[in-house]
Amino acid sequence: MSSMGWKSLLSAALKEGVTEARARIFGHVINPTGQRSAHKILRKKLIGEKVAQWYPHDIKKDDPLVMAKEERERLSKLQMLKRRGKGPPKKGQGKRASKRNK
Repeated sequence: MSSMGWKSLLSAALKEGVTEARARIFGHVINPTGQRSAHKILRKKLIGEKVAQWYPHDIKKDDPLVMAKEERERLSKLQMLKRRGKGPPKKGQGKRASKRNK
């Protein structure tokens, strides 16, 4: 009877050692409880650099002349809206402020 106990104990230890060695060699993660983990997602290569290389560099942000022109266009549009009464309200006179006063 004690022989059977030793065999099962030896067998379990051997199996555990083989599992650990296999995980170490092949880079696997031992998960004896079977709980969910993010290891599968985290071991994938990051693709951010590849995606960023796909899009061309934005020249407009480097050129001060283009930026100045865009700013002038934005200000002229804002002036036109203000003349028509459609511009942004002054600070403290928006919808939330008018609701609070009622």
